[in-house]
Amino acid sequence: MTNAALHVARTGLDAQNERMRVIANNLANVNTTGFKRDRAQFETLAYQSITDPGAASSDQNKYATGLNLGSGVKIMSTTRIDTQGSLQTTGNSLDLAIQGAGFFQILKPDGQTAYTRDGNFSLSAEGNVTTSDGMPLQPPITVPAGATGITIAADGTVSATLQGQAATTALGKIQTVSFTNPTGLQAMGNNLLVETASSGAPQVGDAGVDGRGTIAQGSLESSNVDITEELVDMIETQRAYEVNSKLIKATDEMMQYANQQL
Repeated sequence: MTNAALHVARTGLDAQNERMRVIANNLANVNTTGFKRDRAQFETLAYQSITDPGAASSDQNKYATGLNLGSGVKIMSTTRIDTQGSLQTTGNSLDLAIQGAGFFQILKPDGQTAYTRDGNFSLSAEGNVTTSDGMPLQPPITVPAGATGITIAADGTVSATLQGQAATTALGKIQTVSFTNPTGLQAMGNNLLVETASSGAPQVGDAGVDGRGTIAQGSLESSNVDITEELVDMIETQRAYEVNSKLIKATDEMMQYANQQL
């Protein structure tokens, strides 16, 4: 003897387990620079229509509501919440944060351009501005050996004082990227995102122009994870999981009773 309620409850267990994984990942990245929390989105599974609304119930009457039985739930998607994280002052001249919308451009080893909010940059042995993993910032910025007083303006203009010179010299400009649908970017790990058909094409330009945020030197953007909110969601998920577990137990007891008594 089978019972559809067991299947429905199992889908609930699976969905809540996946939601708990999303919450766990948010909490694990509470200290990750530029991290944006994810939110699990639920969706009903197919319905079995026993009686359609409006179907004839007699020669003169029609059903007002009908009878439809659901088959459960699933996680439809995860949505990245792109709210601004707070800025933490570090004083490091190569620590950068974007105030507002936008991403830095990073060149991956395979030649693909990736995007990040993590502005924790360093200098390579050749003087190139790179991520902590050694991937270069795009467009490339090279700081000559012995340069001092590196300054990065809100629009991304990079300047420094070179050896033997009194005046500062412009070394280039850091451009940022915006997307029509930034939540459509695909997370790849290492604080990197890549373009997808859902995100739209990258719109590259100067910081502070066309809706792109400005650049703050000497600061890093914190994760936007709210620990209190995540803990509340965790408790809610745990309770929903327990209810679905009890539903399976209750349905099993009903089936045992039917097998023994009928």
